[in-house]
Amino acid sequence: MSVTDRKQVPDDPSVAPFRRANGTPWGSGIVRRLAILRGRAVPDRWSFLLGAVTTGCLVVLVVTGILLTIFYKPSSSIVRYHGSYPLLRGVEMSEAYASTLRISFEVTGGLLIRQAHHWAALLLPAVLLLRLLITFFTGAFRKPRRLQWVLLFGVFVAALTAGWSGYALPDDLLAGTGLRIFSGVVIAIPLIGTALSSVIFGGEFTGTIVATLYPLHVIIAPAGLVLLALLRLRLAHRAGPAQPSGPGRTEDNVVGLPVVPTMATKWLGMFWITIGLITLNAALVEIAPIWRQGPSSPGAAGAGSQPDWYTAFLDGALRLVPSGWEVVGFDRTWTLAVIVPLAALAVFFAAVAGFPLLEQWLTGDVAEHHLLDRPRDTPARTALGVAGLLFYGTLWAAGSADLIATQFQTSFNAVIQLLQVTVLAGPMVGFGITYIVCGAIQEREQERLLDGVESGVIVRLPSGGYVEAHRPVTPRERFVATSLTSMAPRKARRNHRGKITPVERVRVRLSHRYLANTRCQQRVTQAPEVARTRLGASSDGRSRRALRFGAGRHAGRGEVGGAEEHARGGR
Repeated sequence: MSVTDRKQVPDDPSVAPFRRANGTPWGSGIVRRLAILRGRAVPDRWSFLLGAVTTGCLVVLVVTGILLTIFYKPSSSIVRYHGSYPLLRGVEMSEAYASTLRISFEVTGGLLIRQAHHWAALLLPAVLLLRLLITFFTGAFRKPRRLQWVLLFGVFVAALTAGWSGYALPDDLLAGTGLRIFSGVVIAIPLIGTALSSVIFGGEFTGTIVATLYPLHVIIAPAGLVLLALLRLRLAHRAGPAQPSGPGRTEDNVVGLPVVPTMATKWLGMFWITIGLITLNAALVEIAPIWRQGPSSPGAAGAGSQPDWYTAFLDGALRLVPSGWEVVGFDRTWTLAVIVPLAALAVFFAAVAGFPLLEQWLTGDVAEHHLLDRPRDTPARTALGVAGLLFYGTLWAAGSADLIATQFQTSFNAVIQLLQVTVLAGPMVGFGITYIVCGAIQEREQERLLDGVESGVIVRLPSGGYVEAHRPVTPRERFVATSLTSMAPRKARRNHRGKITPVERVRVRLSHRYLANTRCQQRVTQAPEVARTRLGASSDGRSRRALRFGAGRHAGRGEVGGAEEHARGGR
């Protein structure tokens, strides 16, 4: 293990042995950067390798995407198919669909390239979502990493945009069904819906939508994704890695393994494993068989069609709105069945992106944090995260409500009604249960600090009774549980007129509720001393708790020590 001071730039004189007269190392830029990387420590955490998985997906997407653009034709012009797939010969289809069939059946390795591209596109949002969850529940989004959180969320949105736009490019029946839903949503937007649909589709459905989405999928979304990822990487390099609390770890240092060669080797290993597994999956597991769907048609829709998993929540949000939700006003019909889901998703995404600022507004915490939180130590934040997951998960499940109904042989309406109740009550129930569980884990940890850990050794007392001997918790567990920083709730501040505004009163109340029952307010700073006080409180001096830390450590070698020796002699 190595330790890096965050305020100093490491310098390895063995890598740059030649120095100038002023003592600064002399040599090429590569040598100086290697010196810095060899002296830079990174915490040895499994989540660090998720960056390698993300990079592996991006490399596969870029390489396969470039190869696909060579043979793909983004055109909605109608042609008659005369390719090698016999079941569709003579069928009229768009040139985009015909070129996709050509890639799948006539280009050497074309099907492997297509499927690798699709599998990587499915894996990338999952990895990004996992990274967002880890960052949220550990508090890694706090200063100085607030902008990193926003950029990571932007990368996730860019990945969703790229995946959704690529979903429609094959122009098969499944893509046409998804575009028909998208067209209905756009048209239902008040005031601008019709004009916006005409611009996007180039006229009536389906128009020139393939040519419109092609630059979005090939240039705009990938460029934005890569740019945001590189900018976040730059900020992460400047701020340094966050680390979990532990012995020897402070806000001013980083304890871990050197970047070069240890962590770089691990990172490259996971990078190549990711690429290898995606390629193997593409070679063995069929995905997106567009020849089974047939070409897109404005007058046809596929039964049981399902979007890719990362966009299912959009479809689910539309399905959960009650039918007939419309109001008439200002000589227009306002379709709430579209406005409400769009507004709810917009508020949800805005809350996720702006949560670091919201938490700072509530707590007033502007200090830099380089030590990660444990979810149990911040019950309110953890409960909010679980509530958000339940909301998102319910919308995601609603996107497959028809499949749920058919698989479980139940009514589709019953499934929708159950999900409608869940999307409203589920987050509140999840918040309450998570908050209680976090408090229970804190209390259990307090008991472990005071009483020790069960050892499995049963000791007989001189009085004839039996108790289980407990051992102390490990030094690491004690350090983590007792070295938390207290965060006091926000106090009301008066404005320039000397008054407390209603907004400030609400802010203070929310701050007290948000920070209530947190670990930092109820931490045990001197667990051994507290334990000895509790042991000394026994009326007869023979407290059973003496056994829980060992009689020789806290209670002297009296009857308990003799009981332990008697038990060992009996064994």
